[in-house]
Amino acid sequence: MGTLTQAQPLASNPSVGRQGISFWVTAREAFWIALDALRTHKLRSFLTLLGVVIATTTLIVVMSVVNGMNLYIAEHIANLGVNTFVVDQFQWGQNYEAFIKAQRTNRPIRVEDYEFLKENLVGAKNVAASAALSSAPDVRYENHTIHEVAVAGVTPEVADVGSVKVDLGRFFTDADYDHNAMVCFIGHDLVTQFFPGSDPIGKEILVRGLPFKVIGTAQTLGTSFGQSQDTFVQIPLSAFRKAFEGRPAIQVSVQAWDSSQVGELQDQVRTMMRVRRHVPFHEPDPFGINASDTLMATWQALTGTIFGAAIGVVAVFMVIGGIVIMNIMLASVTERTHEIGIRKSLGARRRDILLQFVIESAAMALTGGILGILFATGIAQLINLVFTASVPISAILVGVFLSSGVGLFFGIYPASKAARLDPIEALRTEK
Repeated sequence: MGTLTQAQPLASNPSVGRQGISFWVTAREAFWIALDALRTHKLRSFLTLLGVVIATTTLIVVMSVVNGMNLYIAEHIANLGVNTFVVDQFQWGQNYEAFIKAQRTNRPIRVEDYEFLKENLVGAKNVAASAALSSAPDVRYENHTIHEVAVAGVTPEVADVGSVKVDLGRFFTDADYDHNAMVCFIGHDLVTQFFPGSDPIGKEILVRGLPFKVIGTAQTLGTSFGQSQDTFVQIPLSAFRKAFEGRPAIQVSVQAWDSSQVGELQDQVRTMMRVRRHVPFHEPDPFGINASDTLMATWQALTGTIFGAAIGVVAVFMVIGGIVIMNIMLASVTERTHEIGIRKSLGARRRDILLQFVIESAAMALTGGILGILFATGIAQLINLVFTASVPISAILVGVFLSSGVGLFFGIYPASKAARLDPIEALRTEK
């Protein structure tokens, strides 16, 4: 009895194996039948797959552009520095009404605020400040002029906090800052246009007619949405105040030692600034504390809206493509009624017929999805030449699963209709 009992599970294994083999044989056969139908009726296949191709292409192109823009924003615009946040007059990314209200109520951040935070903030790695001229002036060197150069006054700590890195020479020192030194640190565009093939260190350039000696140059930053980020001049904030604006509006950058300390420093800064400005506890902050995640959250909310609109367009095309596939499969069932009758008379079960037509429908839609992925990849590469786009792996997977899912869903009705055909009535149908 024990031997018979142990033999029973073994006896069932061949049946399970045969079922698995039968499934894969049926699936493979249905797949090749679908591809053969696509090859045989090229125009019909094109019209059948057009909706799925357009939907998949649109979805992946939008996802690629959004992904490329997210990567670009994170790397070039929202990159405030490692473990760094910025104290500004306004909270970034707020809506228009809140911004207008903040313009009326929020006082600018001044140098005195920077000095207060630098002296009293406990545990910060660096505290830096920067101010920019509201209108970009022309900068001259001998007979050459560059128009609309971004001019900013900064403290020496900016070299450690910001994304600008020294290429030649050096950055400002505390001595330069304390003595209001008329020195400057310039971007790569000024180097290539003013000093091609020569050493810029020690040369004097004119900013609004005032001479500043070049003590260092920056590594290339590249472009941001088609605008060069290398056309700039930085001077010590003390010299900026002496030469251009006595009480400029500034931004204060606070850098923590590690990410776990950022929240604690933000709370410290918020408390200190509220006390300094005598803000009642029930009033909102009359200033903004901004981090990279603030910008990214705002940006992703915007791109989420764009992506949501694209999903609506994709859904329409997918439904249209699915309905076309369903109609083509219904026509295929009608054309192959006699064949279905023969298969049933030879022992094919309902689920075999159902599986065959469902897989055919999914294979047709998947072919459209693959074509859409190929088209979208090419379009994304073209877009990346003039703007920014990066095809994420998730977009390709979504394209594959969505297209095949549409084929499976809209293939169920034709497949069930084929599976329910009476074999005798099907055999009576003329070929």
